[in-house]
Amino acid sequence: MDKKETGFWNTPLTSSLVRSQSVKLPEMLLGYFIGPFGALLSSGIFTSILQNYFTDVLKLDLSFLTGLQLFSTILIVAANLVVGQLIERTKALAGKARPWVLLSALTLSAASVLMFIVPFQSPTAKMVWIAIAYNLYYAVAYPIYNTANSTLIPVSTRDSKQRATLASFTNVAGLGVMGVGSMVFPMLVSFALKENQGLWFMTMLAVAIFTALTIYLQFKFTRERVTEESMGTAGSDAQAKTATLGEQLKAVTSEKWWWITIIFYICFQWSGAMKNGSMAFFCKWVLDNTFFGSADAWGASQSLLAVLGAIPMAVAAALVVPLANKFGKRTVTIIGMVVGVIGGVIAGLGQGQIVPVAVGVAIKCLGSAPACYLILAMLADVIDHIEFKSGIRTDGLTMSIYSSIMVAATPICNAIFSAILNGSGYAQGADVALGTAGQTAAAQGAITVSYIWIETIAYALCAVLMLLWTVEKNLPEEQKTIAERKKRGGAA
Repeated sequence: MDKKETGFWNTPLTSSLVRSQSVKLPEMLLGYFIGPFGALLSSGIFTSILQNYFTDVLKLDLSFLTGLQLFSTILIVAANLVVGQLIERTKALAGKARPWVLLSALTLSAASVLMFIVPFQSPTAKMVWIAIAYNLYYAVAYPIYNTANSTLIPVSTRDSKQRATLASFTNVAGLGVMGVGSMVFPMLVSFALKENQGLWFMTMLAVAIFTALTIYLQFKFTRERVTEESMGTAGSDAQAKTATLGEQLKAVTSEKWWWITIIFYICFQWSGAMKNGSMAFFCKWVLDNTFFGSADAWGASQSLLAVLGAIPMAVAAALVVPLANKFGKRTVTIIGMVVGVIGGVIAGLGQGQIVPVAVGVAIKCLGSAPACYLILAMLADVIDHIEFKSGIRTDGLTMSIYSSIMVAATPICNAIFSAILNGSGYAQGADVALGTAGQTAAAQGAITVSYIWIETIAYALCAVLMLLWTVEKNLPEEQKTIAERKKRGGAA
């Protein structure tokens, strides 16, 4: 037998089950929805409840937690960039991203439970353990999976419409885990887990096992058709020369549409992180919670806003891709951003009254759906355009930067919001039963700006940026040229 037939990637456990040159439903569901859902489930839970676990179960020092999260941001960004280059230089029959997806079935599942073991009682030893475990998850395991998962979209197929569908499935999975983390898991904590560290560990162990199984399913039900092109023919051992980091940086930084897409995503993602971080404060101190019969019923108000935000996003999941295929990603995204601005203005003018605020938030979330579901497909289109111009692929670099922007958003924006609160005279420890009377007008204004107006203004900027994003116009012709080059065995 030849090497290809007996190689590691041709064993029953490691060979892909996808044979079609076109993306089919099993690949969509298992490779781009079920797989990412299981892989990102722990992250969705952590976003919602990890801070509560640290403060109320482990009772860690707040200053330590602030310093840990800010310092870890540096490691997280560096790790994403390193992983992106490792992916770009991976040459395997399974592709360049899928081997790392397979590795993360072990690393991500293992790292997701380490913070819930904590075998020490000493406060210092406990903090050291958490610092190590936190960074093993966020600065090692998570970058490996998230960068590889993001890279799968542009290398899965050249078909722009199919890529839009795959991007939508992946982002719906991401929203699903956020829903579990913000709506379901907190109830499990309040009714069952409470401060029992053993129950926390058993719960997260079950999540870790689920994560490992679903990531393996994702590995088996994905295929890198674009990467296969670089091998000469699908399944060939011949590999195209990998571009250096300097060549990749030159290729992406000299492309205006790459910059437009990255700046668009920074505005979109970071303004959303600011909104999420300030939501509880807005519900506590700005909303008139007497709608629910009590000034301190802010939890019910937050649940209402979360549900009203999730419903339009869920409905839009079935509409965004067909509309984008018909009218283009650019047009649909611009309209979405304009709708989001309208919703933000309605919420802002509501002046803390729950009905107009809830209506505005629902409209704003509906408007955000196209950008949320299509951003990975937009980046994939830009990567193809860069390949047309320069003759090199920049998947790993671009997706590592994308992943860095996403992961760094929460700690950075939380730090900014803390500074905003501090500068506004926010009263820590105020009686929540006082409702809107519990904070000064300056503090309430700062919270309202953080929750509503920053994201609204960002959406307006995003709409303007998308007016300049016209990469779709000539993309089919450019992809044909790329295919012809591959057949001739030449580059640019």
